[in-house]
Amino acid sequence: MVERAEIECWLTDMDGVLVHENDAIPGAAELLAGWEASETPYLVLTNNSIFTARDLSARLRASGLNVPEDRIWTSALATADFLAHQKPGGSAFVIGEAGILTALHDAGFIMTETNPDFVVVGETRNYSFDAITKAIRLINKGARFIATNPDATGPSIDGPMPATGAISALITKATGKEPYVVGKPNPMMFRSALNKIGAHSKRTGMIGDRMDTDVVAGIEAGLHTVLVLTGISDQTEIEKYPFRPSEIVNSVADLLPGASAQE
Repeated sequence: MVERAEIECWLTDMDGVLVHENDAIPGAAELLAGWEASETPYLVLTNNSIFTARDLSARLRASGLNVPEDRIWTSALATADFLAHQKPGGSAFVIGEAGILTALHDAGFIMTETNPDFVVVGETRNYSFDAITKAIRLINKGARFIATNPDATGPSIDGPMPATGAISALITKATGKEPYVVGKPNPMMFRSALNKIGAHSKRTGMIGDRMDTDVVAGIEAGLHTVLVLTGISDQTEIEKYPFRPSEIVNSVADLLPGASAQE
């Protein structure tokens, strides 16, 4: 097993690892600054496909974290990268917002409601019954069904709200067809991130706060996995799974030089 000191590149989740809501988690700014100073290749990953990398960079900056937009890799960008390799210059009918629409445009895709190659479902706060109906009919006519991420719900001030996975399930029920899901826990997202920074899995670490997405996908992609306890997972949650991360630490502050891991 590769030790942490041997890691040359890093992938890290965003929410629950670097930020909690709009507040930077202690140690996150120092960790990012250290990577920048040492020219360590890294990417900040998120399953959220609503926002562009530029939007997220601005959000992190407002939280006190300096992350250039080219250091952010979203499920929207991973989806666009995957589809561009599947069918260069293809077409898509998209349910989603700026993140996935911009990513597909930049990848050379045409947005259309007429015989698209793909129906792509991403995150949005404005799901339209008409758009969902169109998606169902287009998939039934032969369009390939893609989802940016599997998350069934997302957070809001008033509590959970339906997200990509919930809408995908509705479409699956109506068509009998399951989507290909690009985002975590599909290791495809990590592999595309590795390709973006020219990293090798054997010398790359993944920092996450979820056993069911970050850790399992990291393991399947062959990465050194670090679970932080500042997000979703606690010891009780960890015990539910038959696999374990390479390391468990209290927070990213434990990854700073001179700090020691919890486990």
